[in-house]
Amino acid sequence: MQFLQILSRKPGSLEVLFQIPFCQKQFPYTCLSTSACVYSKKKKGNGYEQVDQEKYKNLVHSVTSYKTSAQTPETILEEDNLLYGPPAKHTPPVKAGTKTPKNWFPLINPSKRIIPASSDSNIPMKIGLRRMKMPSVTRILQQTLSPQQIFYLERWKQKMIEELGKEGFEEYTKNLFLQGELFHSALESIFLLEETAARDQGRDDVVAGYLSSVEHVLEDISEVKALESGVHHETLQYLGLVDCVAKYRNQLCVIDWKTSEKPKPFLQNTYDNPLQVAAYIGAINHDANYDFQVRCGLIVVAYKDGSPAHPHFMDPDLCSHYWNKWLLRLEEYMDKN
Repeated sequence: MQFLQILSRKPGSLEVLFQIPFCQKQFPYTCLSTSACVYSKKKKGNGYEQVDQEKYKNLVHSVTSYKTSAQTPETILEEDNLLYGPPAKHTPPVKAGTKTPKNWFPLINPSKRIIPASSDSNIPMKIGLRRMKMPSVTRILQQTLSPQQIFYLERWKQKMIEELGKEGFEEYTKNLFLQGELFHSALESIFLLEETAARDQGRDDVVAGYLSSVEHVLEDISEVKALESGVHHETLQYLGLVDCVAKYRNQLCVIDWKTSEKPKPFLQNTYDNPLQVAAYIGAINHDANYDFQVRCGLIVVAYKDGSPAHPHFMDPDLCSHYWNKWLLRLEEYMDKN
């Protein structure tokens, strides 16, 4: 133990320890160096070796071959189809909260008898609007406007009053109603084969542009069955005044003539007019005064400057859609009153 004691008193290189005489053989110098211990480790496998190179070849090439992406929606779709297969087709879920009428009523009257056309059927019907204790279609729609509709209507009104003044705005709305009445009167004269008188009337006055606007629509209208005629729904208890019932491109329609200063190229631009048309269709089909039924509608928007009018045709499916919306508005009105 003497050599260990000497080592502890005189620290020095470990190399001295192994050079003392009792050691017959020197140990390798590196065997006592802890920093030089080498552990045997198993070489990790390369994960990319397991990849199907053929399957991903095109994808890798597209990523590595361009400094900027050359992907397009079409190429991305092709790659997705290659990797994951075509997308599964599914029907989107029905929108939650869709309202349905509490007491649904059919648009078409299944029990109504259709009387064969008589010899004088070419004369359009014109039934006076009976003043009964029933609300009109216009009144029901006005009193069941949504908060959003009321907001935009009031904002438009305030803007017009700022531009024209209160008296000017009243004069403006009065003229709009007058132009509408004159336009409907001129159309009625045309349909009653008083075309010459109607065009002479409209040549120099305010309706000339409107008549010019609807010329291309009038070419597709035939077999007029009713003009400015009153209707009432005997079961649902409401009434209204229908502008026209005639064939449009061989489809019998309730036709509503509208005037506008702004273009309305789409049906949604006409706001509640489709509900009004659907309400009139339902009333005609359940009114004993009319010996026919209607399944289609037409809204014609005419322009004062003579621009071609926009005709918006409503097929039976679309009429049924707006009929359900009308029933909801009718129920809302009845609940309020």
